[in-house]
Amino acid sequence: MPTELGPRHSRIESVRELRTPRGRRAERRFAAEGPTLLAEAERSGVRPREIYATAAVLAGLDPGRWEAAGIAVYLVPDRTFARLSSLETPSGLLAVFDLPDHDVGGILARPGPVLLLAGVADPGNAGTLVRSAEAFGAAGVLFGRGGADPFAPKVVRAAMGSTFRLPVATVDPDEIVAAARAAGRPIVAADVEGEALDAVGIPPGAVIAVGNERRGVRDWLPSWDQAVRIPQRTATESLNAAVAGSIVLYTVSLCQEACQVAEKR
Repeated sequence: MPTELGPRHSRIESVRELRTPRGRRAERRFAAEGPTLLAEAERSGVRPREIYATAAVLAGLDPGRWEAAGIAVYLVPDRTFARLSSLETPSGLLAVFDLPDHDVGGILARPGPVLLLAGVADPGNAGTLVRSAEAFGAAGVLFGRGGADPFAPKVVRAAMGSTFRLPVATVDPDEIVAAARAAGRPIVAADVEGEALDAVGIPPGAVIAVGNERRGVRDWLPSWDQAVRIPQRTATESLNAAVAGSIVLYTVSLCQEACQVAEKR
């Protein structure tokens, strides 16, 4: 039986705090809103600690199966849920998860390319890039400190479940340069002054750095080993960071497939 919470219950304020970086760090938890993200978490084998829902939403679900698994389910009034939600139109369902414990070294030790968000601040772009990184076989995503927070509600929503499956961590500029060098991984920056992407190869174990749309990686990343640009047929403005990063990741995935085919021959 779900536990009913009043609007002034202490748990309500604790969940509201998860909308802020400070709150997530203090609680070591993050929130994901909506039935789609909860279903993605379950599909990924990630269990929430708590679920908060309105009466209308719970009426169409089976909260007993969550409670049988040891997951606390709380019933909250509609107006109270609106205070928990980061959406204009609240979904009526929110789950709280433990923050995963991944670090830079662990991600760099995994096979495959690593995506570095070097100053990407827009949460929609950041989340989309996490989704693309999973789709194209990246080992993980490193979020440059000072940019988007990997577990901010908008980032989690834009990642569409990839947050539950792909390891992410936060990194400082000098830290990633030293760590990549120690791991034997070259840093390849997406930069308007780089070599044409279709004319040069990108090592399969590269750290692929994508930066801010206007300033690129230059204001965040102190150095890199190679720079590539995406050739464009017309002189339009630079591509959206999520689009540019996805194109580079796709290109690297094609190179990996070609290498694997060549090795089998």
